[in-house]
Amino acid sequence: MAHKKGGGSTRNGRDSAGQRLGVKEYAGSVVDAGAVLVRQRGTRLLAGPNVGVGKDHTLFALVSGTVKYSAARDDRRRVSVVAQGTDDARGLAASLN
Repeated sequence: MAHKKGGGSTRNGRDSAGQRLGVKEYAGSVVDAGAVLVRQRGTRLLAGPNVGVGKDHTLFALVSGTVKYSAARDDRRRVSVVAQGTDDARGLAASLN
């Protein structure tokens, strides 16, 4: 005879893997063209100069350079990449050091 009552089956026990969203490259980071900058759902961060948007709203660098974040509309931020070799890139690097 069984020493425990039949427990039946449970409807729990499922979970999905995390989606690994978020900022991948922070301000001042030097990135290569094609590098993923931000993985997001929706356009929480907007694409600036030299930044492309994937079909899942991932932001990625179109050129090699330095990552820069700035204010945008509606309390949002704009991500841009300052191309290497420009005066703006040298000034940005100097201000971060």
